[in-house]
Amino acid sequence: MIGTSVGIGLAFVAMLCWGFGDFMIQRSSRKMGDWETLFVITAFGSVVLLPFAFKDIVGLFSYQSAAAILVFCGLLYLVGALLDFESLKIGKITIVEPIWSFEIVVSAVLAFFIIGERLDAIQIGLIALLIIGLFLVSMRDYHFVKLHRLLLERGTLMAFAAALIMGVVNFLIAIGSRATDPIIVNFTINTIVAVSCGLYLWRHNKLKRLVADVKESPKTIIPMVISDNAAYVAFAFSLSLAPVGVAVALSESYIIVAVILGFIVGKERVLNHQKLGLAVAVFAAVILAAVTS
Repeated sequence: MIGTSVGIGLAFVAMLCWGFGDFMIQRSSRKMGDWETLFVITAFGSVVLLPFAFKDIVGLFSYQSAAAILVFCGLLYLVGALLDFESLKIGKITIVEPIWSFEIVVSAVLAFFIIGERLDAIQIGLIALLIIGLFLVSMRDYHFVKLHRLLLERGTLMAFAAALIMGVVNFLIAIGSRATDPIIVNFTINTIVAVSCGLYLWRHNKLKRLVADVKESPKTIIPMVISDNAAYVAFAFSLSLAPVGVAVALSESYIIVAVILGFIVGKERVLNHQKLGLAVAVFAAVILAAVTS
């Protein structure tokens, strides 16, 4: 039970770090690009985690099934992250962000059917309430899209694909973290993504420009890489200790932090339905954490 409580606490840490990290990622990806931003984040994570993962790397690959899961997870994460960025580029944020909450459902369903992880009726109800709150928070205007028009919106199918893939990634991170170690999981995923992005940038002669961009924007990039990597480390530890559905639901509530930052830093207006969504999401998250702990 103590382990579960720690896992819930780490899910909140991941939520806060992702809220700050995504606020910076949006600025960075618009300036540098998708591949460049991913490379900077994951390369930093690989370097920082190497001293902690070094002694266990050889041992990891002696367990071929665990190594295969992590390699597959890293490749899936690369695809899912790029789809996330691209769906934001071509679609409306009011459509894309609510769809991302589908990750919670995917992760919880996989945990139920594959590892037999069950949530009680109260937990399921609170997760559903949390998703509704996040949906309301994500909607930046009053023009809710009708269901029959949703699939016609640009970026919608890509956002659904990203949510599906990232839901699978969340589950694989949970399996990998429980079978090996959360640090090894993060190091492996970061290394796979960093090498893939680095090869892509080298092939397209973009590395020199990336170095210049990094030198120009240290105040954005340094908090971004620290926050995002801290979030994933906390998330992996959370998944190793707490139920997958609960840990993912709480961590995915980072949009609450993002909206608050947009209001405070970006001077964005928070509409009435967003205020309602914030209240519902915060209430559901706090009660969910309490009943799970």
